[in-house]
Amino acid sequence: MGAAPNSLIIAPQWIGDAVMTEPLLRRLASRGERLTVGALPWVAPVYRLMPQVAEVIEFPFAHGGLQFKARRSLARQFEGRFDTAYVCPNSLKSALLPFLASIPKRVGYLGEARVGLLTHRLKNPPKAKRPSMVGFYLALSGDIDIANDQPRLHMQASDVEAALNVLGLRRGAYHVFVPGAEYGPAKRWPANHFAELALLLEAPVVLLGSAKELALCNEIASAVNARQPGHCLNLAGQTSLAQALGAIAAAKDVVSNDSGLMHVAAALGIHQVAIFGSSSPLHTPPLNAKATVLWLKDNPDYLPALDCAPCFERDCPLGHTRCLVDIKAGDVLAQLAP
Repeated sequence: MGAAPNSLIIAPQWIGDAVMTEPLLRRLASRGERLTVGALPWVAPVYRLMPQVAEVIEFPFAHGGLQFKARRSLARQFEGRFDTAYVCPNSLKSALLPFLASIPKRVGYLGEARVGLLTHRLKNPPKAKRPSMVGFYLALSGDIDIANDQPRLHMQASDVEAALNVLGLRRGAYHVFVPGAEYGPAKRWPANHFAELALLLEAPVVLLGSAKELALCNEIASAVNARQPGHCLNLAGQTSLAQALGAIAAAKDVVSNDSGLMHVAAALGIHQVAIFGSSSPLHTPPLNAKATVLWLKDNPDYLPALDCAPCFERDCPLGHTRCLVDIKAGDVLAQLAP
């Protein structure tokens, strides 16, 4: 019996997309492929929660630029190691490393003039027929059956407890709010709504997000703590991703916009409420039986109907963002434990 084929997965650069590649990796592993994931440092911790991944290599690349010399140097280390590369992102630079490493089979979607870099090319589906992102990535396996499969992350209890100890949290004793969405304001439930919801909850609230979302989270925490001191703990920009994952894994529940940490909560099987505005839960849903999606677009009782949604814009083109403003704190509260 021959050795298992070695496969390299070039990971997406966003946390949510990384989570949504998990069913693809699980399928490849079930076929006997040994999986190595190449990922940027800020998404690598997600892949360490996937048992089917044998190795995670953190790429020394930054946002933007081709960084050809760095890719060529790393490619030399990869020569002869892999039989297949699955390129998840659509960019030219993501397909460059497997090409430079002379990996025999290189699978990816057409895009950014990279035809010559890939040996097995999939056409990008038109917007009207675009599958969910889970299905989009699953198609790279070459299998015909690409039904939505729930992404799964597995965090060791000891790692969760280590994160809780560092952050000063107690398992099951707090709610997690994720108020940010890097894409733009048209995906963010208003800060005053988050604050109002926090004040309706008996257990304290922990805010998670990146350093870019510190001001937004400060606004929420200040409003809450002014009325109920110590009720809201703002950890935005103060945790590693691994610590944030631990905080989510041990939370009572999670309230978020359509964001990367929404997908993390779903993959960890945490009770959650996901609030959608300009984007669509038909394309990037939280695939979790414990998830509730609030999206006024598909609420027949909401009038006038949101004919503008989903617009997929960063900022509301009409200037009102009522797809988010009109989701009230009480609507979310009805889906949460007190």
